[in-house]
Order: sequence, then structure tokens, then C-alpha cells
Amino acid sequence: MRQLLLLCALLANLLPSAASARTDRDAAVREGPISHALRALGTRYRYGGASPETGFDCSGLIAHVFGQAGLAVPRTARAQSRVGKPVKRGNLAPGDLVFYNTRNAPFSHVGMYVGNGRFVHAPKPGARVRIERLDTPYWRARYNGGRRLDIDNGSH
Repeated sequence: MRQLLLLCALLANLLPSAASARTDRDAAVREGPISHALRALGTRYRYGGASPETGFDCSGLIAHVFGQAGLAVPRTARAQSRVGKPVKRGNLAPGDLVFYNTRNAPFSHVGMYVGNGRFVHAPKPGARVRIERLDTPYWRARYNGGRRLDIDNGSH
């Protein structure tokens, strides 16, 4: 029940504002991957995993949710860190990718920003897909940057 309420609250924050038509269209396109990512909450972590049936690793989750929305995204976190355009932390929008240095290697972990200072990701072996805050000490210290995918060109 708690996850359902969180899902509803997050989706309510994704409703497009009365900004430009391009912004409205971009927000609508970004809702697809976000809704797929939120549906994956609770799926177990599996290194190399890229489906809800087998489990996800971090980059497998991202490739899966964008693929479900019809957008091609590379399979590894490092390759995903090279697509789209850089976004400053203060300018993150729902659907942007967020990258972390979790194994003494830049861009070794990826998640998706869902708004309100939170991101969804597949964290580590023994864990499940979950939502966490960007500003916790662990994630803040390891933040490498954000990327906004070019949704008009299929992500690149």
C-alpha cells in the first residue's frame, strides 16, 4: 500500500504544467520510462539482469524502462553516461539519469530521477529496486552528474 501511495504521489508530480507545448510533450514522453521504473519497485537485484522476470542491475533497469517506452539506451552505466546532455543537479527533471561512483570508478552506477530530490535504482546484490534521496550522505558524496536524454532522437 505504501508503494502504491508513493507511486501515485510521484506520478502526480509528473503532470505537465502549463508551459510550452514542447515542454508538455517532453514531460509526457518522460512519463513512460518513469512509470515503467516505478512498476519495477521491489524487483530483486541481479548482476547483468535486464528484466522484471530475472531481476535488474542498475543499467539493466534503465535500459529496460526506456526500451519499454520505445527509446533505445545503451546497456552499461558507462555507455549511458555518454548519451544525452549534461544536466546540473539543481536542474534535474523527472526522467533524467543520475550517475554515481560506487566502485571507485566514475559512472559505475545509474538511476533515474523521479522528482522531489529522489531517484529510483537497482542498488546492489541482495537488495531490490527502490527509491532513495539524492541528498543522503552516501549518494551525495558519490554523485557524478546527470544526463537528459534527447527524446526527439530516440535518446542520443
